[in-house]
Parts: sequence; C-alpha cells; structure tokens
Amino acid sequence: MACKTSIDKIGPLLEGGNVRANTVAIIAFEGISPFHLSVPCAIFGEDRTGTDMPKFELRVCSAEQDRLNTSAGFSLETRYGLKDIARAAIIIVPSWRDTSEIPPKALLDALRRAHKRGALIVGLCLGSYVLAAAGLLDGLAATTHWHWANDLATRYPAISVNPNVLYVDEGNIITSAGTAAAIDCCLHILRRQYGAEVANHVARRMVVSPHRQGGQAQYISQPVRDVSTVDRFADVLDWISGHLDKPHSLDALANRALMTRRTFTRRFKQVMGVTLGEWMLSQRLGLAQQLLETTRYGIETVAVKAGFGSAVSLRQHFNLAFKTSPSNYRRAFRNDI
Repeated sequence: MACKTSIDKIGPLLEGGNVRANTVAIIAFEGISPFHLSVPCAIFGEDRTGTDMPKFELRVCSAEQDRLNTSAGFSLETRYGLKDIARAAIIIVPSWRDTSEIPPKALLDALRRAHKRGALIVGLCLGSYVLAAAGLLDGLAATTHWHWANDLATRYPAISVNPNVLYVDEGNIITSAGTAAAIDCCLHILRRQYGAEVANHVARRMVVSPHRQGGQAQYISQPVRDVSTVDRFADVLDWISGHLDKPHSLDALANRALMTRRTFTRRFKQVMGVTLGEWMLSQRLGLAQQLLETTRYGIETVAVKAGFGSAVSLRQHFNLAFKTSPSNYRRAFRNDI
C-alpha cells in the first residue's frame, strides 16, 4: 500500500502552544534546485485571499546561512532559519544536494524535535535522504527518486524502500519520488488534510492532474510513440471519467480504442503505470470523496453515482483505501450536516 492515511490525520494537525496549524516550513540549503524548492511553494504559497480555500503561512527556512546559492546560478535570501520550524505543523525537505553528504546536525536535530511533537514531516525526492539520516524512516516504508532507490536502501537497511511508487504516506511521515511526483505528493497532502475539492482547485490552477494515486509507477519503461494512439487513449480515458457510474468491460473499452483486448491491456499499463482496474478504482474513489464533500446524497446514492453499485461495496473499498468509513469522511469535511 502506498497510502496509509487515517481519518485522525485529516484537518489541522496541531493546535495550541507555539505551533500554528496552517504554518508550512520548507527547508532550503546551499545548492538547492529552484524547481524542487518551487513545488511546495507553488502549492502552499498561493495567495488565496478572498476565497474559502485554506490559507497557509509559508516559511522558507534556511538550514545554513541566510544567503544561499542555487544550482541554477542565482542566489536567494530568507529571513527564517531552523528555529522557525518549531512553530510549523508541516515541514517539507524538498530535496538534498548530495546523497553521500550527511546533512548538518542542526537540521537533523530540528527534524527529530519536530517529529517528536507530532509535526508532519515530508521528504520530497532526495529529501528522503535527510529524513533517513535523522532516523525518522527506520522501520517504515519510503520512496525516493527511482535512480537512487537502491542506494537509499543500501545505506539505510532499516527502511523498506519502494522504487515503484510516486509517494508513500506513513501517517506523520511522507516521502515522494522525484521532480513531478513532488507535485502529486503535495496535492495528496492537501487532499488528505482538506479534501478533494481543495486539492482539485489547486491542481486546476496549476494545470496538472488533480489526483495520481501514490502507487502509480514513477516512470514508464516503453513510452508510446504513436500520437494517434495517445489521442485515442485520451478520448477513452475522458469517456470513462465521464461515465464512472456505468460498468465497463475490457473488450468494450478496447474496441472503443480500436485495439485488441491484449494490446489495450498492455498499452494501458505502459501509458498509465497501473492496470485498468486499479485506475478505475482510484477514479471512482476520488469521485466518491468529492460527492461526500460537496453534496447531500445518501451513501447509497454516492455509491451508485461513483460506480460502486452498492453502499456495501463503497464502504469496503473506502475503508481499505482511507482507513475510515464514507460517513466519517463526510463528517470530517462538512460542517453543515
């Protein structure tokens, strides 16, 4: 399982004391990649003034000196340091500059303290190495960029490293694969904390897919070259997404894509990184979440509209995926029922 989200983790993480529930601290360091830094900044730092979307207090905190050089040749400055992560509910390490370099002791100690008080700690891409060096991943499942997965597993044998997923959610520790997977991971955090509607809103603003499941493959080994085939695939996927309430046979979908059953099955796995059944289940669960958050439909109606057929089937799949019931999920995200 790539996701172990619990209903107890939904909503603001920490309240009271010096901790601010909507404060997000992002760790910057000498030689950081601007892209890796920009991903969590774009998702959590968007100006949402005048909307009912959650608003975050974003802090880019230097793990070293105030003025940092980036890998792109320009420098950046921040007025926040490691002491400022003490008030953050979410702490994100967006990468690391060298897999063979042990991060500064001050950074590792700060992460350990934050983890001890219950903050959500996130390692994006090579940021997983920083969490590993702090001992936060011992005994847990984790991932990182596929190119470095074997190295991470060798260096830290106490970690169960999965190189074939986009992100791994272990409750108050989350790790992701490289580059674009960091976007999926951050959207997943929004989705689990504030619901599908919020995550979808941010995804639309960024013009990215609103939800790629954590278990989806990091990369596709045989890229599709036939543009017409890709277009047919896109048409079929769009059609399925608009008819999730209907049963779909593999033969009928293959015929719609103008392919044989065998070719369609193989090509779907190559393009999407998961099987047709896995993808459809993910889409139906996402639709069920959205309906539970935004409508007053009964559970039976939600089950039918999302393509599960019955409330029993919906509850079974929902509990397996999210470790909570549809009713409890609805109560967590709606305050008008």
